[in-house]
Amino acid sequence: MATDALSPEYREAALGKLRATAQPGGELDILIVGGGVVGAGAALDAVTRGLKVGMVEARDWASGTSSRSSKLIHGGLRYLEMLDFALVQEALKERGLLIQRIAPHLVRPVPFLYPLTKRFIERPYVGAGIMLYDTMGLTSGNSRGVPMHKHLSRRSTLRAAPSLKDDAMIGSIRYYDAQVDDARYVANMVRTAAHYGAAAANRVAVVDFLREGERVVGARVRDQESGEEFDVFAQQVVNATGVWTDETQAMVTDRGQLKVRASKGIHLVVPRDRIQSTVGMILRTEKSVLFVIPWGRHWIVGTTDTDWNLDKAHPAATSADIDYLLEHVNRVLKRPLTREDVEGVYAGLRPLLAGENDSTAKLSREHVVAHPVPGLVVVAGGKWTTYRVMAKDAVDEAARALDEKVPESCTQTIPLLGAVGYKAAWNKRHRTAEEYGVHVVRVEHLLNRYGSLAGEVLDLIAADPSLGETLPGADDYLRAEVVYATTHEGARHVEDVLARRTRISIESWDRGVSAAPVVAELMAPVLGWDEQRIEKEVRHYLARVEAERLSQEQPDDVSADAARLAVQDIAPPR
Repeated sequence: MATDALSPEYREAALGKLRATAQPGGELDILIVGGGVVGAGAALDAVTRGLKVGMVEARDWASGTSSRSSKLIHGGLRYLEMLDFALVQEALKERGLLIQRIAPHLVRPVPFLYPLTKRFIERPYVGAGIMLYDTMGLTSGNSRGVPMHKHLSRRSTLRAAPSLKDDAMIGSIRYYDAQVDDARYVANMVRTAAHYGAAAANRVAVVDFLREGERVVGARVRDQESGEEFDVFAQQVVNATGVWTDETQAMVTDRGQLKVRASKGIHLVVPRDRIQSTVGMILRTEKSVLFVIPWGRHWIVGTTDTDWNLDKAHPAATSADIDYLLEHVNRVLKRPLTREDVEGVYAGLRPLLAGENDSTAKLSREHVVAHPVPGLVVVAGGKWTTYRVMAKDAVDEAARALDEKVPESCTQTIPLLGAVGYKAAWNKRHRTAEEYGVHVVRVEHLLNRYGSLAGEVLDLIAADPSLGETLPGADDYLRAEVVYATTHEGARHVEDVLARRTRISIESWDRGVSAAPVVAELMAPVLGWDEQRIEKEVRHYLARVEAERLSQEQPDDVSADAARLAVQDIAPPR
């Protein structure tokens, strides 16, 4: 079952393994429900303990919250202010692990300015907090992986960020956190779990849980691609469905439920030349904090924090949300950003543990693991950065109910595929460029997305030089990456490639409309699509983009949600 590729053939084999659980002796040790960062982390954690593991995801890997974050791996400076030292310490330890051992090809340091606006009092107060932040990173049990902070004068601040208004600050403190392409990370982690033997299948939805008396013994699932339904049996089921926790839990019990509230956060993507700065920025607002984050040839500006009670699969950004971010970032910029500067917009939902507080911004980001009925473990809450701890805690809870002794978690020592040899591959990038006859900038781009596996993409180009061409309207991405996403990374639809395996849907002015037909043609031979199916995939993607654009012109959540829901997920022919 072990594989290095999430190919169509692998998916069929994984489905076969899941079906076989109904046969005597075929039962899984653990079935993971949910293919976001926590579910994928739990699958990798369980399979590397030697357990027999299956995982299903109703849509695409990371298609929910896990692909729509701020793309930051951070301790959370604002949690220091809340005196939540344990959460910050835990997150900083994870940050060091990810940068240096688990995924150095996908997680890298990024500098930020914390502007100071008040004389005398603010610098020592904020400086003490950031000094504590850095010190906690040093004492977290891992080498930090990022440089120490530095105090900057007003002149030095403006030199680092010329776009800031001269009177926007009296100085700043530069500190470091880290950044990740969240969707790529999750797909890579699923692939790593498959490498160790997990049976993982996307586009497979749980329609019910299987019971023997009070005990959960598996799940009834539907293959969304074929319509087939079958039973999957497991000794323990781990529910890692994020903002869908209440719905999936309700299939089993209403007793002792964890309650999860969805908080909507939206982000804008703007071209790098619209803000002159060598560093990111963190700005205080009346409700939360606002990040301006370097993102390749772009900036990400975010985020908001508002309650969301509508469709969870397709949260919509409103015109008011976009205006809110523009208004707040423009308070410190010499040249204001306008709607015309916005290349992309995306909205995601944070799964917050429900509390008495009316404000989602004040709810804790700590996670909880529960065992509401025998055979079912539920993990909820938490934050992206600490996914590995959440996954470990969930598998620990499930392991306690298994018949045999289960080894301890070892994911702190397990690098993701592409991590081993990444630094050596980076050091020889000029020679690699010469060997393959491509520009070194292309090699660097591939190394930053695939790590030491970049050679597999370059081999596709060597076999078919036309795959070395860029995609229309998206010069950062090569045609070979579309083929590779389909043969090695589990992409099943055009949207999977444009929104998650690449980030063309938020990084290009036309949001991937001109690239969609080419992407469909490249995917077709791998997935056996005919001309009718190619047309359907393209038509659906274009309708999705149009629905998102329309939703972003609406004044409120209800009207934005209605506009976005005009186009649902694609339903393949059966």
